[in-house]
Amino acid sequence: MIRAIIIEDELNSLKNLKNLIQEHCPEIELLGTATSIAEGQILLQNLGTKIDLAFMDIQLSDGLIFNLLDQNPNITFNIIFVTAFSEYAIQACRYSSIDYVQKPIDPDKLKEAVSRYSPKADDSINERLDVFKEYYSNPNIFSKMSISAIDGIYFVNIKDIVRLEGEDNYTHIYLENKQKITVSKTIKWYADLLENKNFFRVHKKHVINLNYMQKFVKGEGGYLIMDDSKEIEVSRRRRPAFIQQLKNMQMGM
Repeated sequence: MIRAIIIEDELNSLKNLKNLIQEHCPEIELLGTATSIAEGQILLQNLGTKIDLAFMDIQLSDGLIFNLLDQNPNITFNIIFVTAFSEYAIQACRYSSIDYVQKPIDPDKLKEAVSRYSPKADDSINERLDVFKEYYSNPNIFSKMSISAIDGIYFVNIKDIVRLEGEDNYTHIYLENKQKITVSKTIKWYADLLENKNFFRVHKKHVINLNYMQKFVKGEGGYLIMDDSKEIEVSRRRRPAFIQQLKNMQMGM
């Protein structure tokens, strides 16, 4: 059984989540609930290491959930954030590799999030929370992301990513230090995540960091030469938008 708690200040939402868990997630044993940061602190103090998983609303009536997490800096349980639609919150979850479900909760999305729970001790949760808080608080100057890879969780500076290459449902991420990280997410997932971070999808299989371009070879079958000497094809369909991007860079736009 997965031993879980819920911290949610909206009583109807709390009741709904409890019912959905009971109906769709029989592997979860609900240990307790709280409706505020103050109640949440008591819950954490009483249950301690018994907790495997916490469902947490981000914005509570008496403050952000970070106020509670900051009082408990060495948590060992996993988190699924429960949030109304918020671009910042959802992007923060994606950058930090923390699961989330949106209100109103879709039972299938809830089951998917719970299915990704791992019983292994997760030593990275506090670092992932730091990434989450950094983006949530300062999305415009955000610089670091968590990458949940096949062999573990990596924390990388976005500026150090040279390029990404898609292979079926996997993405290979190449860093400036020659390190390669393989992730079981599609290239589209990362293209959408990084589109406002000076990255460009030049081909259905390739996303590049524009800062690491060395040369664009024009003509039929045009391609890029990256700083790591890799030649990257620029697809015919994406070439006009890419050339416009180059012009914008030259004009300082």
